[in-house]
Amino acid sequence: MERRDFLKRSALASSVFMIPSFMRAFENTPASISGFKKLVVVQLSGGNDGLNSIIPYRNDLYYSNRPSLAIPKTNIIQATDELGFNENLAPLKELYDKGYLSIINNVGYPNPNRSHFRSTDIWHTASDANEYLESGWLGRYIEKQGTKSHLGIEVDESLSVIMKGAQMNGIATKNAGLFRRNMEQPFFSEVLNQQTDEHLSEHNLGYLYKTMIEAKSSARYLHEKTKTYTSKQSYPNNPFANQLKTTAEFINSGVETQVFYVSMGGFDTHVNQENKQKRLLTTYSEAMSSFIKDLEKNDTFKDTLVLTFSEFGRRVAQNASNGTDHGTANQVYVIGKQLKKAGFYNNAPDLSQLDSNGDLKHAVDFRSVYATILNNWMEVDDTRILNKSFSKMDFI
Repeated sequence: MERRDFLKRSALASSVFMIPSFMRAFENTPASISGFKKLVVVQLSGGNDGLNSIIPYRNDLYYSNRPSLAIPKTNIIQATDELGFNENLAPLKELYDKGYLSIINNVGYPNPNRSHFRSTDIWHTASDANEYLESGWLGRYIEKQGTKSHLGIEVDESLSVIMKGAQMNGIATKNAGLFRRNMEQPFFSEVLNQQTDEHLSEHNLGYLYKTMIEAKSSARYLHEKTKTYTSKQSYPNNPFANQLKTTAEFINSGVETQVFYVSMGGFDTHVNQENKQKRLLTTYSEAMSSFIKDLEKNDTFKDTLVLTFSEFGRRVAQNASNGTDHGTANQVYVIGKQLKKAGFYNNAPDLSQLDSNGDLKHAVDFRSVYATILNNWMEVDDTRILNKSFSKMDFI
């Protein structure tokens, strides 16, 4: 097969080429769950309105800034004397009551960017606002594990930068069986049968050929491991819940995976926010509740930590369209069974001290959250992953 023909045809399967070379190590992994720590990262894409999620229901400034959008006190599930949960987060409140949830307020970064794409890149790569990185913090974590049987899975059809390293990446798949069937297609066999020493010696083609070989190997491993377990937990019938169900099946089947990434879109609520956010919060919290129950039933929750973030919060004041515009600082939810500080980790947002744009001022750098998880939970040198040193927190 000529080089140009290979490149032309391989474009049809471009997503497969994001599979990392270290995946071949899967063939020699043990059959049982090893007990290592796992991290599930969930993004609420679009910028969830934190002030209408965890509500400062005794703060008059909250109500004066949102005359028609503020959540009435009668619709709030009280948590403390100052803060309460949106009633559509009732399943999340149940996790809070069990001591499984830590809510970190005022999380952001200096010189915040209000673009969805750029702010997401900043959160995914753990960069400064004026710094552009091509690798994600989870991708760098995976890469630092060397040849060990570690894997990062994004439960989706394409790979986000958060899972990409400099030399190797995580894998994107929503279905291990389908992934294997795709890798068994005649096209891949034809391409691999046409490889020559000349192809393997050429940098680009050699990388692609080796990646395809190892992707086929990893697809076989994932399929063989996951087909032994099917979740018996009831989940809501929606795409986000399906992502979490698949994640639980990966974890509970014993696949040696340490980091997962899932996302849920729709949180860009510029117009008519109230009903839209109600549906979104219900979807998120009900699916998360099912996911945690699934892990608990299989005794894997004790080794799993869940981090939920959104690329930014919303402006404090509502807009003229009964919605909210892009803001800055927001809450982060950390869910786990081994939290050192459950409940509210720090103070509620100060609505009397806003920046010049009318946005919340961040008090916690999101990379301190990452550093804490890497150091205290994943037990690795966080400075090697984040490329800088950040202060540690005390939630885990």
